[in-house]
Amino acid sequence: MSEAYDALKARERAAIMNTYGRYPLAIVSGKGCRLYDCDGREYIDLLAGIAVCNLGHCREEIAEVVAAKARELVHVSNLFTQREQIELAEALTATCHAGKAFFCNSGAEANEGAIKLARRYMRTVKNRDAYEIITLTHSFHGRTLATLTATGQDKIKFGFDPLPEGFTTVPAGDIEALRAAVSPKTAAVLLECIQGEGGVLPFPQAYLSAVAALCRENDILLMCDEVQCGMCRSGRFWAFQNYGLEPDIFTCSKALANGLPMGAVLATDAVAAGFVPGSHATTFGGGALVSAAAAKTIAIMNDDRLAERAARMGDFAMALFEDVRAAYPDKIATIRGMGLMLGIELTFPGAEVWRKLLDRGFILNLTQDKVLRLLPPLVIEQEDLKLFAAALADVLGEI
Repeated sequence: MSEAYDALKARERAAIMNTYGRYPLAIVSGKGCRLYDCDGREYIDLLAGIAVCNLGHCREEIAEVVAAKARELVHVSNLFTQREQIELAEALTATCHAGKAFFCNSGAEANEGAIKLARRYMRTVKNRDAYEIITLTHSFHGRTLATLTATGQDKIKFGFDPLPEGFTTVPAGDIEALRAAVSPKTAAVLLECIQGEGGVLPFPQAYLSAVAALCRENDILLMCDEVQCGMCRSGRFWAFQNYGLEPDIFTCSKALANGLPMGAVLATDAVAAGFVPGSHATTFGGGALVSAAAAKTIAIMNDDRLAERAARMGDFAMALFEDVRAAYPDKIATIRGMGLMLGIELTFPGAEVWRKLLDRGFILNLTQDKVLRLLPPLVIEQEDLKLFAAALADVLGEI
């Protein structure tokens, strides 16, 4: 490593809590689908800040909106009506069946809000003592106490006992296990249509249709976590639209403001009645600056038809990666995903492959020990995907 990198790491160790397994580089700038480290090296970004910078880094139109709004209005709190927030809510609800939005600051906070809304709706609108949330194994819903309890992965829960009650996790894909878990105490089922951190696992249509039917039969809410798979990434604006679902509540964050901290809970008008003044709040959620950036992000996604582009580019990438798998069937177990949310599952632990790809200038993620997870900006070009596929083939040939 360089002296510049070593100096930054020393300062980091002295000042920042040790909660992240950092990648061995310090990023100082980015543009489009390129990132640059403190030594001036260029990387092709296939991670987009973990599905955040869907429009690419430092998109000029977003920068202009942020700069202009920063000189006009940044924050006044949610004690006041704000035009920017209303415009954003209108833009979001125009993409789907939802009628109302609540704005917050992150995906975990959005999922917390969804959980609170489900419970309060059951108690105050349906007059039922139902509070339990059913979730699925391999899911990921956040790092707060409630959302890590909802997450179906024990590894992130260690050391945080006692965890909040009111959550049950059942095996993903097993509709009978879900059916058996439903009780008079059940308020909602919370799921990701495509599990991201769990290894890029899209659910079959039949399973999700059965979950939706089960929720209707039992008069419980269907909640979709769209924090990672939403915002055009899957080939539709929302991943649940690929399955013909209309969840009662769904959440988004990550790509909502293309890098600025922003989250939202969206719900049908009927379910949104569970919240009234004073029942839920946040200081920073939906401030003028981030709302303006998010509204511009949605406008660009619509104008540039990025959902359709993600579907096309995802098909293109899948074909490239299948060619690599055909060349190395003993090293790639499967390739899966939807749109530009792609997972390449290796037959062996993938740390060495990931590191060699990073050394060759490709930034991506390794999850579940064996899955190379690709979440590139939705503006990625075919040439960049070809370069990655060639590099992957070379690396697999070396191992």
